[in-house]
Amino acid sequence: MLSASGVAFAQKKYDDGATDKEIKLGHTNPYSGPASAYGVIGKGLEAYWKSVNERGGINGRMIKFITLDDGYSPPKTVEVVRQLVEQDKVLCTFNTLGTPTNTAIHKYMNQKKVPMLFVATGASKWGKPKEFPWTMGYQPDYHTEGVIYAKHVLANVKDPKVGVLMQNDDYGKDYWEGFKEGMGKEAGRIVKHVTYEVTDPTVDSQVIQLKDSGANVFFNISTPKFAAQSIRKAADIGWKPAHYLNNVSASVASVMKPAGFENSQDIITAAYLKDPTDKQWENDAEMKAWREWMTKYMPGANQADANYIFAFSVAFLMEQTLKKCGDLLTRENVMKQAANHQKLRVPLLLPGITVSTSPTDFYPVQSVQLQRFKGETWELFGDIMSAESA
Repeated sequence: MLSASGVAFAQKKYDDGATDKEIKLGHTNPYSGPASAYGVIGKGLEAYWKSVNERGGINGRMIKFITLDDGYSPPKTVEVVRQLVEQDKVLCTFNTLGTPTNTAIHKYMNQKKVPMLFVATGASKWGKPKEFPWTMGYQPDYHTEGVIYAKHVLANVKDPKVGVLMQNDDYGKDYWEGFKEGMGKEAGRIVKHVTYEVTDPTVDSQVIQLKDSGANVFFNISTPKFAAQSIRKAADIGWKPAHYLNNVSASVASVMKPAGFENSQDIITAAYLKDPTDKQWENDAEMKAWREWMTKYMPGANQADANYIFAFSVAFLMEQTLKKCGDLLTRENVMKQAANHQKLRVPLLLPGITVSTSPTDFYPVQSVQLQRFKGETWELFGDIMSAESA
């Protein structure tokens, strides 16, 4: 006779997007437009699910991964996500990219009760299970990261005068609010705050304004295209502040190399993933396994691009979440299992960083370590920090 739990596990139950043979996942990514440097994330996710299917899928089911280009345009995101939910009938969306784009679908997805899992943005709004029980982030939130940079500035820069470049949207404002909070009573040390729009051709004039303000600290809240431009422009005009660059633009391949390695020296950023250019991971088992996987499933791809590391790690977390669902592939159970990870070791997270979630804690990764750009690679320094330790 089966136990009660055995009976529950023996029963199959499905919502839209799941059958005996298949699980449908929806995804949006800027394959075109101003944030197209992130398009490689979508390509990395596609390759990951292909590799999962070649191993036999998840609990015998193949993953059908439907990824659509939204051009980093919120109205386009609304259009393609409606298609994914109402026409393609996906079980959930996974790792949809961008703060403004995810903001545009946030209420819709929660009203429809369709999981928005492990979104590719660190805005703090994705960790609010009471208000938005169907949305969960993945990476450390921008607000916390901003706090950590501010604390580091105050502890390490003599008489800091801070200039801030900010993308003018929710993503930029999240970092900005965190940074101001971290500065606390010293917020008056922020001498200049300039913004740009994602439709702007360059941020050259903004960087000139920051230099002219007399700032000796540069907090750079920008996406890859503009991060590379601002690093190069600062060098062109001979401005050499202590430079803090947000984690979302830490890619050597898509930011530091285009900006010029000689212009990128000593820039500081936060890290929670192993960087593929960091020599200390050369003989690391996880990095070796990742490189073998990349060579097999993404031949020709640039293995110096940390976005592929991000894609692999977040897809692993999604795979583990779906595995835990067993044959109960309802949207409710998908969210339940996503909120039930205890100190899960996700490949390529920095040593000492694990994933923990609960029904009241929707922040899977909450810790970072600072790293400094040296030569052509990032080098870690200091201890692992979280919002509490900052």
